[in-house]
Amino acid sequence: MKSYGFPVSESKQAYGFFYCFERSLIMEKENSFMRTKPVFSLLISMSVPMMLSMLIQSLYNIVDSIYVSRLGTDALTAVSLAYPLQNAIVSVGVGIGVGISSAISIHLGSGDQEKADRAATLGVVLTFFHCLLFVLAGIFITRPFLSLFTNDPAILKDACDYTYIVLCLSFGALLQLAFEKIFQSIGKMKITMYLLIVGCVINIILDPVLIFGLLGFPAMGVAGAAIATVIGQICAFLLYVVVYLRKTYAVRIRMKYMKPDWRIIGQIYSVGIPSTIMMLLPSVLISLLNRILAAFSDLYVAVLGVYFKLQTFIYMPANGIVQGMRPVVGYNYGAGEYKRVRSTIRYSLACAAAIMLLGTLLSLILPEQIFALFDADAELMDAGVTALRIICLGFLISAVGVIYSGTFEALGNGRDSLIISLLRQFVITIPLSYILSHFFGPTGVWIAFPAGELCAAVVAFFLLKTYKKGAFSPL
Repeated sequence: MKSYGFPVSESKQAYGFFYCFERSLIMEKENSFMRTKPVFSLLISMSVPMMLSMLIQSLYNIVDSIYVSRLGTDALTAVSLAYPLQNAIVSVGVGIGVGISSAISIHLGSGDQEKADRAATLGVVLTFFHCLLFVLAGIFITRPFLSLFTNDPAILKDACDYTYIVLCLSFGALLQLAFEKIFQSIGKMKITMYLLIVGCVINIILDPVLIFGLLGFPAMGVAGAAIATVIGQICAFLLYVVVYLRKTYAVRIRMKYMKPDWRIIGQIYSVGIPSTIMMLLPSVLISLLNRILAAFSDLYVAVLGVYFKLQTFIYMPANGIVQGMRPVVGYNYGAGEYKRVRSTIRYSLACAAAIMLLGTLLSLILPEQIFALFDADAELMDAGVTALRIICLGFLISAVGVIYSGTFEALGNGRDSLIISLLRQFVITIPLSYILSHFFGPTGVWIAFPAGELCAAVVAFFLLKTYKKGAFSPL
C-alpha cells in the first residue's frame, strides 16, 4: 500500500481519504452530465435506447405467442388466462421500479449521496419482499383464480402449470426490473437496453427448445414456454449484478443501509403504488369494454383486441420518451435547475406529439392496409377501419396526458400522475362508453377514447400549471 508521503502509521487514513476523494470525483462525473449536457440531445440519448428496448420487448412477446399457438388453441387460451397474474408481476416490478428511480434521481440531483444509496438499497430489499409475496400468490391463488375462467380440465392444467412457474420464480423478473430502474435513474440507458436484449434473445432461443423438445430436451409444452421466460429473466438479472460489480456507479447498494428508513420507503411507495395501479389499468379497461362490446357482437371484441395490439406500436415510442425523461426531470428537480426541468418537459411533449401525429396520419390514411396485416375479412375490416379512424383522433391529445403523467412521477408526485391515468383509462372512458353505446352502438365506445384523452389532457394541464405555482409548466 502506498503511503502517499505520509508516515506508515498514517498511511491507512491517507489511503481512505484519497479513496473517498477519488470516489467523490467519480460520482460527480457520473452525475454531472444530466445538469450540463444540452437538454434536447440529452433527452434523445436517454430515450432512443428505451424505445428500442420496448420494441424488442414487444417482439419477444409476439414470438412467444407464435410458438405457443403452434401447440393449439387450448394452449394459447391457457397462456392467455395466465396473463392477468403475469401482468401483475410486470406491473409491480415496473411500478415500484419507477418509485425507486424517482427517489434516486431526486436525491442525486440535490447532492445527497447517502439518501440516493439508501433508496437504491431499500429498493432492492423491498423487491425481495415482493418476490416472497408472489411465491405465496403462486401457491395459494393460482388455481382458484384460473378456475373462475374455465371448466376445461386440460386448459386449466396448462394454465396452472404456466402460472405456477412464472409466479413462484418471479424473482428474476422483479429484480431485473429493480436494477433496470436503478441504472436508468443514473442515465445508463444503453446498459438496460443491452441486457434486455440478452434476456429476450435467451427466451426466444429457449422457447422452441423447451416447448417442442429440441436438442435432446423433453417436450414440455406450455410449461416449457414458462421456463424459457423465467430463465431469460434470471439471466438478465444476474448480468445486471455482474455489470454492477465490475464498475463504480453513481449509486451503491450497501449492507449498512438495509435498515428500514420509513421516509425513503414512503417516498418509493408514494410513486410506486400509483404507478403499479396505472400499469394494471389497461387490463381492467379491456375487460370492462369487452363486456360492453360483447352485447353487440364478438366481432367488436376482436376489433378492440386488434386495436390494442396496434396502439402498442404507437404508444411504445412515446413511453420511451417518458422513460428517458424521468431521470432527467428528477435529477434537475433535485438540483434546483427548474429551467432545465421545463425545457425537458417541453421537448418531451414535442417529441411525443410528433410521434402521435404520425400515428394519427397513418391511421386516417392507411387503416385498410393496417388491418390487412391481421388477415381481416370484409366484416372485420369494415368495423376496424371505422374504429381506428375515430379512436386515432385522440392520439395527438394523449401526448399531454402521457408526458405530464410521467412528469409527476419524476417529481415524486404519484397522486397527480395516477389522477391523469385514471381519467385517461377508466374514470371517463368506461362510463362514457356505456352511455354512448346506448345511443350509437359500438361507435359510442370508439368515441369515448378521444373524449377521455381530451378530458385527461385538460386536467393534466391545470394540475401541472398549479403544481408549485406553475414552476414546471412548459406552456
